[in-house]
Amino acid sequence: MSSSLLNTLIERLRVLPTVGPRSARRMALHLLQSDRAGGLKLSQALSEAMEKINNCQQCQNFTEQTLCTVCSDSSRDASALCVVENPADVDLIELASGYQGRYFVLMGRLSPLDGIGPDELGVEQLFQLIRSSGVEEVILATSTSVEGDATAYYISDQLVNDDIKVTRLMNGIPAGGELEAVAGSTLKQAFSLRQTFPAD
Repeated sequence: MSSSLLNTLIERLRVLPTVGPRSARRMALHLLQSDRAGGLKLSQALSEAMEKINNCQQCQNFTEQTLCTVCSDSSRDASALCVVENPADVDLIELASGYQGRYFVLMGRLSPLDGIGPDELGVEQLFQLIRSSGVEEVILATSTSVEGDATAYYISDQLVNDDIKVTRLMNGIPAGGELEAVAGSTLKQAFSLRQTFPAD
């Protein structure tokens, strides 16, 4: 019969996405049986990350500093601001597109049924950043899901009276798709062929 500590470990591993009871049990048993040293290192890394990684005060991306590496890089193009849903999207764009502007990470997308509105996404901080830092183009790189579309329309609608170009990645992004599912070459093309949003 499993110990209470083992059951607790299995339950804690289930907080990870796509990890069900069987996968969590396999992970727990592997660490206990074959890699206790690795488990201890994992525990230490998790503890340090949870304590020391925060949100960038400017763009909301993850960082250990006050500003992330992109926001603190004076060579980046401050006139272009790419709005993404999560930190993984920043990594994808950095690897694939050659984009040299800055970012704002929403940490989600509008989803009223889940209680996620503009306040939860920090959109007021986004608008303050846009209006105070010389941004000339806002690139909406949200997913093409219903919630991603709603988020893009909400942001563009709030900027309709500002003298700012609003574009969106469209070409090659499948309907309902996440950026993570898009090949690097396709993402690069989507950036180069981004369209005015909403379309005239």
